[in-house]
Amino acid sequence: MKTLCMFLVLCFLSFSSRAAAAEAPLRLPFVYGAISGNTVPLWIAKEHGFFRKYNLDPQLIFIIAGRAAQAMLSGEIKIGIIGATHVANVVTSGGDLTMLLGLETKLDSILVVHPSIKSAEGLKGKKVAIGTPAGTASLGAYVGLDYLGLVPRRDNITLMGVGAPSDRLAALLAGSVDAMSVSGEVAQAAINQGHRVLLDLAKENVPFQSSGLVTSRKFMAANPQLVENVARAVVEGVAFARNPANKKTVLQSLSRNMRIDKADLLEKAYQRVDGLPPKPCPSIPGVESVLKLLVQHGLNPKASQLRMEDIADMSLCKKLDESGFLDRLYSGS
Repeated sequence: MKTLCMFLVLCFLSFSSRAAAAEAPLRLPFVYGAISGNTVPLWIAKEHGFFRKYNLDPQLIFIIAGRAAQAMLSGEIKIGIIGATHVANVVTSGGDLTMLLGLETKLDSILVVHPSIKSAEGLKGKKVAIGTPAGTASLGAYVGLDYLGLVPRRDNITLMGVGAPSDRLAALLAGSVDAMSVSGEVAQAAINQGHRVLLDLAKENVPFQSSGLVTSRKFMAANPQLVENVARAVVEGVAFARNPANKKTVLQSLSRNMRIDKADLLEKAYQRVDGLPPKPCPSIPGVESVLKLLVQHGLNPKASQLRMEDIADMSLCKKLDESGFLDRLYSGS
């Protein structure tokens, strides 16, 4: 009898151990290509248990966007948040990536210049830090120069591929470059040091699909529920971040993840949160604009061969919308 009891105890412990292991959240690497206000839904989803709600435990990894796309293309990382420019570059090279959610739908790059530069004319012959090749900041710089009537080759403007926004800021402050294309919070840091805004593209309302949830079609087909659960958690992060009642919590997340504590910089970052679409499906005009700009500025001529559906898969976002999931996030039900 004693032996039987011991056997039953061991069986129970073994079963409990297996059950606990089965219930343990799935760990998976999750890459994101920019540290900015529009990344906050990802941080919020991690910090406030939205991923855990779906039994997920993503390990968030920051890699500058172009390299993030390469890591996904290689298969090292299966899912992440990067811009449509990088998806387009992968697809035109024969790779397999697609965008499922869209978190930023207009070009909001800001062209910040040395205080001695008072007009577009003053940029001629100067150096401009533009980020990774064919990335959002680079396209923002090209579009901005167009708006100002400038042509880099004709006007002897040197475009410097300085990757991370913090590196662009450091280069401008050190005098290594004369201008940079960056987001609002980084622009504000430069303004605080006496530099000035020459052009704010956010005010020009240029459609542009920047960051979004991206995976491969192959991975999505093999793991449809996993991908849907990731998307649900991110969308819940969007709804939380957009709720004005959560502003204090969102500012704390921005401060912690972006490592900034100045109120004006945090407020600039929060403005990008305000711009998150409540229903974050990929933007059709935004994707079409990306493809057009890549061709127009000679960054990827092959993009002319692509259609919107080659870059974005609307099926998952459509499913979440038609099921009422997206509306319920804002109805309180």
